[in-house]
Amino acid sequence: MDTSSELFKVGLALHGHKCPAMPLGLRAAEAAMKALGVQHAPDGQLTALVEIDRNHCSTCFADGVQVATGCTFGKGNIRSLGYGKFALTLIDVKTSRGVRVVATPATMRRSQESEFIKYRRKGVPASQVDPALVEPLIDGILAAPAEELFTIEAIKPMTLPPTPPHAFDTVICAECGEVVVERYARVKQGKIVCIPCAERS
Repeated sequence: MDTSSELFKVGLALHGHKCPAMPLGLRAAEAAMKALGVQHAPDGQLTALVEIDRNHCSTCFADGVQVATGCTFGKGNIRSLGYGKFALTLIDVKTSRGVRVVATPATMRRSQESEFIKYRRKGVPASQVDPALVEPLIDGILAAPAEELFTIEAIKPMTLPPTPPHAFDTVICAECGEVVVERYARVKQGKIVCIPCAERS
């Protein structure tokens, strides 16, 4: 893969700025799908468990995973485990087979010691860092063999609890007048209301 690939272009359009973590997520997802022998999921065929958390380096990893696998927060088949790690577990829902892909310490060290990250540590937004400082990192991640970037291991079969079916029934909150999905409605003083109105005194 390189920066001319359609997958990278889609990832960049979604993500909004150049950084090493989004393409690392693309590559991790590709490695996981190859190991499982599966394709991009148009529906809920796959589940992605990303071990990132909010507000630390490389959370951009998840955007690459979403683009490559088709596991998205909108479909509800990607979850953040909040471990602060640079890892992805991808599960084939039909077979319960899974694979865990982890960025190696050497992969992360190259990023952490880069000039790009020095600017990020100072609080400079990624979009305002000179592209010349990040493009070599991106090129290296896109060109390297997966086995140089990651540890890739099959995991024990993992059966996830079934996802509740999508709810389509809605009601109108008696207090704010906004539409709310019925299963999230509450009763307050005999009226059907949304959660924020139910919690408001």
